[in-house]
Amino acid sequence: MNKSKITWLILSSFGIMFAILSWLQESISQINFLLDGPKKGVWAFFLGLFLYKYLAKKA
Repeated sequence: MNKSKITWLILSSFGIMFAILSWLQESISQINFLLDGPKKGVWAFFLGLFLYKYLAKKA
């Protein structure tokens, strides 16, 4: 797999996880303390890497 495809898949995984976390933040008010400020971006980064490692890397 070339570097541009890997970069695209990692950025896509980050975007997907950021969108999911934003949706969760809007729908479940009890988790706002976990996703306030830059915490949501940090969570999205690590969950995006997890998503890439276990799903996108196999493609």
